[in-house]
Amino acid sequence: MLFLGFAAGLPLLLVFSTLSAWLRDMEVSRSAIGFFGWVGITYSVKVFWAPVVDRLPLPYLTAMLGKRRSWILLGQMGIVVGLLGMALVDAQQNLLGVALLALVVAFSSSTQDIAIDALRIEAAEPEYQGAMSATYVLGYRVAMLVAGAGALFIAQYAEPLVGKASAWQWSYAVMAALMLVGIVTVLVISEPATAEVESLGDELVQDLLHHKPRSKFERGAVWFASAVVAPFVDFFKRNGRFAIVILLFIGLFRLSDIVMGIMANPFYLDLGFSKADIASIGKLFGFFMTIAGSLIGGLMVVRYGIYRPLLAGAIMVASTNLLFAHLAGVGPDIQWLAVVISADNLSGGFSNAVLIAYLSGLTNRAYTATQYALFSSLMTLPGKFTSGFSGVIVDATGYSFFFTYAAVMGIPAILLAAYILRRERLQ
Repeated sequence: MLFLGFAAGLPLLLVFSTLSAWLRDMEVSRSAIGFFGWVGITYSVKVFWAPVVDRLPLPYLTAMLGKRRSWILLGQMGIVVGLLGMALVDAQQNLLGVALLALVVAFSSSTQDIAIDALRIEAAEPEYQGAMSATYVLGYRVAMLVAGAGALFIAQYAEPLVGKASAWQWSYAVMAALMLVGIVTVLVISEPATAEVESLGDELVQDLLHHKPRSKFERGAVWFASAVVAPFVDFFKRNGRFAIVILLFIGLFRLSDIVMGIMANPFYLDLGFSKADIASIGKLFGFFMTIAGSLIGGLMVVRYGIYRPLLAGAIMVASTNLLFAHLAGVGPDIQWLAVVISADNLSGGFSNAVLIAYLSGLTNRAYTATQYALFSSLMTLPGKFTSGFSGVIVDATGYSFFFTYAAVMGIPAILLAAYILRRERLQ
């Protein structure tokens, strides 16, 4: 799970904040960079093809590797192709090409995520899921350190040798090569042995046909009922009308964090920090603060249960944006940068660890990939869509207003977390 977490985490920043730093360094406008945030929507709509990943075998690959490993490998190969393509494209001359290749990386990465999440949940009993998740998150965070600080360091120190544009291209080529970590892992691990559990899907098939499927149309209807309809029916059947509140909360929880994320690196560069400053403090130092936040979040869940830490995480995510607004007024002060990065990454690690624990508890193992994809898609969709306008807001109002606006966007999640906590106490 450590290595699979690394493979899952590596592509994310390369189509998000690291890509925004590359584009800003190439003097691409902030408004255009903001719209690149929509590439990340791919991660937020993966629920639409999750049923295919959950049920459809791949020719030859599934027979050799099994259902989960075959889809993971296919996603990893797409990531490598996309990153190598980005390394060969001139970002200044062919911005559309960069966008399309980033879309390939994001689609392949989200497909890989669907299969890895399913494998993680299926490979161990429920009592070991905490350890599986913790190891996965550690690998994921190491990869984000590499894709963030590592990519920036390569671009910084290769620039005097090959020029600014080529330095970034070399950086992305190195990132593509690092995907071998995940590819080798998939080839050597075992496919989890899982028994097919399809009680609700079987009920739906009986309601539809009242007999075994005969025609291709009937077989297609049966597949659709069991793979697509049943996971959603199961979730609403278990949670009733409160399922709407749960889904709304999941969609709003990280809204504030994601909206500001696309503008973080352009903000640092515009404020006057060097790429090395961003890499060493924003990424390297921030990595350890994120790990500390994840550890604290996990301990708080063990000590207090899931709901109180969930409310604390929602408050922390929103409030740390106000520190960015203060930094915009202070200017390029390294000490204040360290304070802001510490608070932001500590709250991010804390809230993510708590949210993953919450989402894992909502998932039915009979529909692992599809239901978890639903939750993780909703977790990022509103933020990814709204982040596309972030560059326009910054250009029109400035960074101080933008970060304050991002903080205010976290208030609905705080209110919903408080409501969920109160409901749980009354039960």
